[in-house]
Amino acid sequence: MTMRNRPRAGVVALAAVALTATVLTGPARASGDTAAGAAGHQNTQAAIEAAVAAGVPGVSAEARDSAGVWKSAVGVGNRATGAPRGKSDRFRTGSITDTFVATVLLQMEAERKLSLDDPVERYLPGVVGGNGNDGGAITVRQLLNHTSGLFDYLADVSYYQTYTMGDSFLAHRYDTLTAQQRLQVAFSHAPLFQPGARHAFSHTNDLLAALIVQKVAGRPYEDEVRRRIIGPLELKATSNPGTSSELPRPSSRGYSKLFYDTQPDRIDDVTDLNGSQNWGDGDIISSAHDLNLFYRALMGGKLLPAQQLKELKTTVVNPDLPITSYGLGVEKLTLGCGDIWYHDGGVVGSLTLAAFTEDGRHQLTFNYNGDWDASGIVPILNAEFCGQPSTSG
Repeated sequence: MTMRNRPRAGVVALAAVALTATVLTGPARASGDTAAGAAGHQNTQAAIEAAVAAGVPGVSAEARDSAGVWKSAVGVGNRATGAPRGKSDRFRTGSITDTFVATVLLQMEAERKLSLDDPVERYLPGVVGGNGNDGGAITVRQLLNHTSGLFDYLADVSYYQTYTMGDSFLAHRYDTLTAQQRLQVAFSHAPLFQPGARHAFSHTNDLLAALIVQKVAGRPYEDEVRRRIIGPLELKATSNPGTSSELPRPSSRGYSKLFYDTQPDRIDDVTDLNGSQNWGDGDIISSAHDLNLFYRALMGGKLLPAQQLKELKTTVVNPDLPITSYGLGVEKLTLGCGDIWYHDGGVVGSLTLAAFTEDGRHQLTFNYNGDWDASGIVPILNAEFCGQPSTSG
């Protein structure tokens, strides 16, 4: 099944919708360190290999549990040279950036530099407006749990076709875009619903959240993420690209089916992409190793006080996929063996998922260097957290 990085229902949502409900169920057993860890991750390895056999170019993965650290790399990292994927590859994390931003805002709340229940207008006066959009009626918290109702700029047909599809992507991949340009696209549309009425993911929310970090800190949001998270945790593979279009090494090439409607078998190398096009809501570059360190520290209470960690894990149901619910920069997914937490991210040429138990002690992060098929993702999660053997169709 062909799956491109469409306006985001989420990588997990794409995977779940593509599969029958039975994939999400399995033997009732507790998720955590005792599942796949004791078995040496054989089921996870098999599920990753199955995803590559089904057409994903390559997968880079790392798991952590009570048994230690397990790494895997399967498939090709460069289709032109045949070079394999690397276990330490760096990649574009997409919307996983949101967790970094949410963490910084929660830290600022703990320091009484802001309140998540303040209106957006207090920090970004005049930014959210027009066509019924009202920054005075939306709180910072509603940005983070995606209950603002704001239109997702990436769902604008003209924007999406220009910057993610076909010859237009190839022509515009090196363009530098500002946050204001993307917000202008969002606010040319009326809100989807009244603030607080329901959950619906919107990249617009995360872009505004990054701008609030920047306004409160008085410095670029990237500097604040580096000062508060990347530096203290020594995340040596994690960075913000600015306007650079290149991936730092070690890394693999990223691939996309830009012309899937007319040339479904065509695969393009889309590795180079100006980082400004995802600034604030999807620009962070990292590795499976660093993302595991980050989420382990976050869920283990090393980055947030108890009150803010509780807020982070307070979720609202996703009505489009009731097996998931959304907190503040993290999500919860119900598998057949119980609940896990996660965040996913997709940009052109890359799909990433970081999953972890609530205490952060059992983790799995993996990246696809192709963006068109997410159907293998839930089987990988079931294999790692439920010990469920992979099945190939």
